[in-house]
Amino acid sequence: MPAAPVLPRRRLLLACAGLLGLALGGCGFHLRGPQRMDFATIHVGVSAQTDFGATLRRQIATTESTTVTEDPAQAEARLQILANDREREILSLTGRGKVGEYQLIQRLRFQLLDKAGAAIIPPTELTARREYTFDDAQILGKAQEEALLYRDMQDDLVQQLMRRLSAARRKP
Repeated sequence: MPAAPVLPRRRLLLACAGLLGLALGGCGFHLRGPQRMDFATIHVGVSAQTDFGATLRRQIATTESTTVTEDPAQAEARLQILANDREREILSLTGRGKVGEYQLIQRLRFQLLDKAGAAIIPPTELTARREYTFDDAQILGKAQEEALLYRDMQDDLVQQLMRRLSAARRKP
């Protein structure tokens, strides 16, 4: 009696991945798309010339439901950035008294107001933290690593802010 043909491992993995995709699609799973907002226009109270302002405006543009206006009087909602602060704290020291680890902290404080000035979202603070090891011998590389971590934290805070803005509802 001839042996049954054995599927190559790659085909078997592809078949399993296809079945998994069908199962996820059948249960209602779908990737998160643009987050729609409850207002058609928004004024962003941070300069478009900053990295944060440019990133935030790009994210709002992807919603396809809301546009950024430069005139606060024309906007249905006004986003005010009350603070956007960065900190660096020492986490540990080496045996010789030199810094071994740092913790980077970025705090974003904001509020969202309607046309009349009433708070849709009261003053709220979002925080992101990252830790990294430090080495005096690699000062340039560590400075670049710190800049990348701050950029990552900023992107994280923009995503958190977008989720808050998309969940905000105007009062009738």
